[in-house]
Amino acid sequence: MTEEDKLREYLKRAINDGRQLQSRLQKLEESIREPVAIVGMGCRFPGGVEDPEAFWQLVAEGSDAMSGFPADRSWEAPGLLAGDSGDSGTGYARVGGFLDGAGEFDAEFFGISPREALGMDPQQRLLLETCWEALEDAGIEPGSLRGTDTGVYAGVITSGYRVGSQDGAGGYGLTGTMASVASGRVAYSLGLQGPAVSIDTACSSSLTAIHLAAQALRSGECGIALAGGVTVMASPGAFTEFARQRGLAADGRCKPFAEAADGTGWGEGVGVLVLERLSDARARGHRVLAVVAGSAINQDGASNGLSAPNGPSQQRVIRAALASARLRASDVDVVEAHGTGTALGDPIEAQALLATYGQDRPEGRPLLLGSVKSNIGHTQAAAGVAGVIKMVQAMRHGMLPQTLHVDAPSSHVDWSAGAVELLTTSREWPAGSSPRRAGVSAFGISGTNVHVILEEPAEEAEVLDSPVLAGPESSLGPVAWVLSARTAPALAAQATRLAEFVTSRPEVAARDVAFSLAVTRTTAFSHRLAVVGDDRGQLLAGLTAAGAGREAPGVVTGFAGSGSGLRPVFVFAGQGAQWVGMGLQLWDLE
Repeated sequence: MTEEDKLREYLKRAINDGRQLQSRLQKLEESIREPVAIVGMGCRFPGGVEDPEAFWQLVAEGSDAMSGFPADRSWEAPGLLAGDSGDSGTGYARVGGFLDGAGEFDAEFFGISPREALGMDPQQRLLLETCWEALEDAGIEPGSLRGTDTGVYAGVITSGYRVGSQDGAGGYGLTGTMASVASGRVAYSLGLQGPAVSIDTACSSSLTAIHLAAQALRSGECGIALAGGVTVMASPGAFTEFARQRGLAADGRCKPFAEAADGTGWGEGVGVLVLERLSDARARGHRVLAVVAGSAINQDGASNGLSAPNGPSQQRVIRAALASARLRASDVDVVEAHGTGTALGDPIEAQALLATYGQDRPEGRPLLLGSVKSNIGHTQAAAGVAGVIKMVQAMRHGMLPQTLHVDAPSSHVDWSAGAVELLTTSREWPAGSSPRRAGVSAFGISGTNVHVILEEPAEEAEVLDSPVLAGPESSLGPVAWVLSARTAPALAAQATRLAEFVTSRPEVAARDVAFSLAVTRTTAFSHRLAVVGDDRGQLLAGLTAAGAGREAPGVVTGFAGSGSGLRPVFVFAGQGAQWVGMGLQLWDLE
């Protein structure tokens, strides 16, 4: 080979290597910027809210979920209605957004002893239950994730929960109250081996968790992530301290960006998202509720006070999130603001929004601005995820709920400085030529600021009915609805809850309920139930009977216990043997 041939061969190899390197860099850049899909959600919020649908109903109806102090916590707070040093003229209300049954927990379901459950902070209990519910909402059977690299990112702040040996929880008080264990307990209970991180950036904790989870998914640290936050106030300390700082609203209600704004109102809640890379969600056939198009996080640094918000930092985090999503400010329709209703924080936040989103907008398309804190109070570590769930539901329903308690826009804000408009009434959010988009903000008293940009998912290709489920509802023959639980009372409660769900949603087909129960929920618990019927009426009648503990035609129950004399009973539904493997394996005595 001549020297010229050698040189030519070398150049060919160099060009080929360069192309391969360019391809790898392009794939790496695409993975770093890949949108993250929200495929499932779970939540508990004030007003008796136990799932995202009930949460949407609350905000869409403009309900105020604030109430008096709970009677089951034995709160004794002398001077709570007074200021510091005996000043009795402030008159703060004993009002907040409280969770119903915050102390309730199905310990047996997770294999936790009553003594250990007592030692667990209610925040750990609620986070564990809500993670399970979020996975089922995503159509993911929680047990299927055991041994996978699924991550847990949980915003958790100090609750004040304390127990000891005198309370019967000796030995469990340490792990039960450590914030780090909150995420670790979820990973332990579900057998998850990805990152498990508890995050405390105060009121921006859950949005920080979502931001970090999205980064971990894009970098390949985990394949699925649970992200969100939880707050339960085990003591009235937050009320006491903010009363002393004159930071609480006189009536306990947040009035975001309003002239009447006189302080914040505390709330509780828990919210969890199930996140995947968008390409993975599509490949796995998961329903995509919304997309995290971009996000950013920063810190106030040295500002005019440790706990005071910093307007320039808020502007920077918004611009960084837009750059992450590769969007212009005018591409975003609405912002779910931090909006706590304080005289100091709201004007600073509004000016930052006017300086960013309020500039260079199309005529007649101002940025719309709202805050769910007017409905449920400031839920602290769960505040950011509450705003995300609200905006995801708003996209799906094509409607923007009103912000409550706004008498008039605050005169401390120069609203003429940009095109920003408060959502003082509900309005439609129609589909347009571009996807619906929303920003969500959370600013922690720690100085940590986070902004997340959500985007409506592109329409998916129509999913064809499977041969099993194809055809008119009436032509399918018998259908089986299958349930299982760890205890008999829990099984009856599930039957009642399913009956309520199906009754409230007449558009849901019986065969779709059967399919989802069989393939997206755990059906291997020891107490098992199948309701078989030819139509919705028969199936609902069977569920109602099962919930009440009565025998009825088409209702089959069983217990997968240990010992002899047991045989499997398979329940089939549909046409012929097409439903093999779709039913529930029951057990019955010989």
